[in-house]
Amino acid sequence: MKFVTRSLVFAGLMAAAGFAQAAGNCTVSLKGDDAMKFDLKEATVSASCPTITIELTHTGKMPVAAMGHNVVVTATKDMDAVAREGIKAGVSGNYVNKADPRVIATTTLVGGGQKTKVTFPGKKLTAGGDYTFFCSFPGHSMLMKGKLIVTK
Repeated sequence: MKFVTRSLVFAGLMAAAGFAQAAGNCTVSLKGDDAMKFDLKEATVSASCPTITIELTHTGKMPVAAMGHNVVVTATKDMDAVAREGIKAGVSGNYVNKADPRVIATTTLVGGGQKTKVTFPGKKLTAGGDYTFFCSFPGHSMLMKGKLIVTK
């Protein structure tokens, strides 16, 4: 009887591990600093995730008005236009035009020592698609950007 119970428990654990592996990576954790850098140049998520979460920690000390950071996700071809449009939204709009259909996801702006995150449906991304994450604070997107790799 112990053998059967252990076998069932082992089989259950293996199935759960397989499910977790199949779900892929559903969370990206980024750090941004006062030198206008993200700690990652690329991140991988799975389009099969029911939801994807992007977390941002501002590890610097400067306030949001001087060195605010956010994370915006767009198709790579749309990044420059979305960043330009975001300037019009101003600081009160987190430098993102949220009505812009090219914006897949965006966090709020944070200053030194603060954190923010955004969660969005995994189905907004297509496996193999060409996506970029970037900071839309004016002038930051030239340095603060990375490739978002989407797997199945």
